[in-house]
This record gives sequence, structure tokens and C-alpha cells, in this order.
Amino acid sequence: MGFQLEGPVLEGALVRLEPLGHRHAADLAEAAEEHRDSYAFTWVPRADEVTDYVDAQLARAATGRLAPYAQISLVSGRAVGATSYWEPRCWRSDDRLDAVEVGFTWLAASAQGTGLNAESKLLLFRHAFEEWGVARVDLKTDARNARSRAAIAATGARLEGVLRNWSRSWAPGEDGMLRDSAVFSVTAAEWPGCRDRLSARVAGHLGTDAG
Repeated sequence: MGFQLEGPVLEGALVRLEPLGHRHAADLAEAAEEHRDSYAFTWVPRADEVTDYVDAQLARAATGRLAPYAQISLVSGRAVGATSYWEPRCWRSDDRLDAVEVGFTWLAASAQGTGLNAESKLLLFRHAFEEWGVARVDLKTDARNARSRAAIAATGARLEGVLRNWSRSWAPGEDGMLRDSAVFSVTAAEWPGCRDRLSARVAGHLGTDAG
């Protein structure tokens, strides 16, 4: 059957990543409506679309190609966004994961800039590299999304280039159109440095030393 993505609960000091379910829908509906100015190029449901959004993510999860998470703020105990493992690739063996993407990520406006995104990436990358033993983790965003590109680069991921007409556009008024995607990656050799960088960012939000 080959490798099937199944994401375990991952918990840090600021955020807990729980497998996405309908129990998170009410929190996510509230989170998605706080302020939407940063979502111009990102798939974020409106409050009345959250049930369908969760259904769609769970349907993808059933294929083994997606492991969706709710991002739970440990301060509030509420779901404040979502993220996922996506597109598993097994090049050397059907049951050995070589690469995976981290994507479908969004956070409520109030959770942005709080360290939750940095720690979520730290948890997801750590599990991928240290438990699954992947050779690379990659991330993609609309090439026009300067905010998202900066956030990805801040994790320590490296820009590999722009793939033209790579996937559907989520920008308003662009239904049925394709976008150019900026592609970033972290390789296994780069992971220790990326881990230290993310750990230091999280520690800064906690007011503690990174070591």
C-alpha cells in the first residue's frame, strides 16, 4: 500500500498540533473572521465555509496524501489556525518517506507574530526529519505573496525558484486561474541549523535562552 501520511499530536511550549476534526470547527470559524487582510493569496474559509473546509481536508486525508492539523494556542486552549503535511514522496521504497511538503497553513490575525508559526514549523520539521527520516521538506506559496515568502524564509528554508502556472490561484477574482508558485525547501543536511534558528525564535517569544 505504501507510505500513508498520519500525523501524530505534536506539542511544544506555545502550540499543540492536533489532527484536524469537526471539534475544531467553531474555533476555526471565529479565528478565520478576525481580520482577513493577510489572506489575499491563501485558502482560508469564511466562517460559514468551515464545515465544508474540514470535510475537504478529511477527504484528502483519507487518500493518505494529507495529514491536516488544527493549531491550538496553549495560552487560550483554542484552535487558531490550521496546517498540514502534504504530498508524501517515496522515491527509494514504497514504505519509506523521502520528502514531504508542509502547507495549507493559516493563522488567525491575533496569532500571527506570536511565535506559534515558528514553533509549528519546528514541530513539523522535527517529526519529518527525526522520526520519518525525510531527505527534504518543502513549502510553496503564491509567488506574489511577499508576506508568506518572508515568513517561510524566516524559518531557514531556502528559495529554490518559481514554478510558473504551477497550481490554482486562491486570490479573489481569480477563480479558474493558475498561479506561479515560489518553492522553498529544507534538506536533511540543513535541518540542524534550521532547528537552532527556529528554537531561538520560539525561545525569544518565551523570554528564555535558546540553549
